[in-house]
Amino acid sequence: MDFQLQHTESGSNARAGLITTDHGQIETPIFMPVGTVGSVKAVHMSELKSDIGAQIILGNTYHLYLRPGLEILKQAGGLHKFNSWDGPILTDSGGFQVFSLTENRKLTKEGAEFRSHLDGSKHFFSPENVVDIQRVIGADIIMAFDECTPGDSDYEYAKKSLDLTENWLDRCISRFKESECPYGYRQSLFPIVQGCVYPDLRKRAANNVAEKGADGNAIGGLAVGEPTAKMYEMVELVNDILPKDKPRYLMGVGTPANLLESIERGVDMFDCIMPTRNGRNGQIFTRHGIMNMRNEKWKNDFSPIDEEGVSFVDRLYSKAYLRHLIHTNEILGLQIASIHNLSFYLWLVKEARKHILDNTFTSWKRSIIEDITRRL
Repeated sequence: MDFQLQHTESGSNARAGLITTDHGQIETPIFMPVGTVGSVKAVHMSELKSDIGAQIILGNTYHLYLRPGLEILKQAGGLHKFNSWDGPILTDSGGFQVFSLTENRKLTKEGAEFRSHLDGSKHFFSPENVVDIQRVIGADIIMAFDECTPGDSDYEYAKKSLDLTENWLDRCISRFKESECPYGYRQSLFPIVQGCVYPDLRKRAANNVAEKGADGNAIGGLAVGEPTAKMYEMVELVNDILPKDKPRYLMGVGTPANLLESIERGVDMFDCIMPTRNGRNGQIFTRHGIMNMRNEKWKNDFSPIDEEGVSFVDRLYSKAYLRHLIHTNEILGLQIASIHNLSFYLWLVKEARKHILDNTFTSWKRSIIEDITRRL
């Protein structure tokens, strides 16, 4: 993987860049739709590519390891062949999912023992086998195994957790260097900066990660319960340390406003389940505000879902029709909402990139930020 930093806006840290992988190029800043078990819920690959404009999607190591399992993925020739997505893919390490299994996991220096949420069966993730698993999945960008520290952790727990994550990172890097992609193309390993909300731990983690010389770096353990202002503070602090000539990936974030605020602070890559999960629950993001399609007010509004939207669904269907579909739990409603929201997120980062290149990002962000957070 290669990264070219093309422009940084004068007066802010907002950046435009170009990532080149063996499965194609990615213009940054970029939002990556989440395809947890090999699919972006309710969305065809053709829609992702031609309508939504996705350039890279995510897969989840924990879920893919459990289902369909490594043997099937290996037989298929990797996730790209299995799900018919021929663009770049990133897989997270499964650390967040194991972290979420609070009652069913045990962490040691060796790794994480956990029980499957599906059938209660016992499994073990170590830094080494998480790299091996991601090699078999075949993503272009794979993540180091880490512990995702809860946002309200006390200092001692956060420090102990960071010790573990840093030990695991060294082991991930060693395994990555001594192994190869079974399908013959390049893969890149991103370390993850942890440290909870404690500045000295975040600085220590960022310096340690920066020294590794990886193809890119991630910021994890944010948007997990800490105040939003604290999240932005940690992003600024970490990005002051991470190398400028490598992409920075803020994991699991977030709302449209979170994206713009973080882009201004120098983040290049984002993922979040929010556009699809919230869409399936009837929440629609637009440049003029947020609509809850379950509300009565849309019942007889026959205007297009979003007259300024960029997806085919935005003008093909009305607000009243979408409200009807959501209200009656029709699968088509979930599809329309997911496609619209993903299209909006991809439009947002594309517009951000355009304004960064024009040196107008900060003023544009200021003009749009209140609108995109307004409840309609």
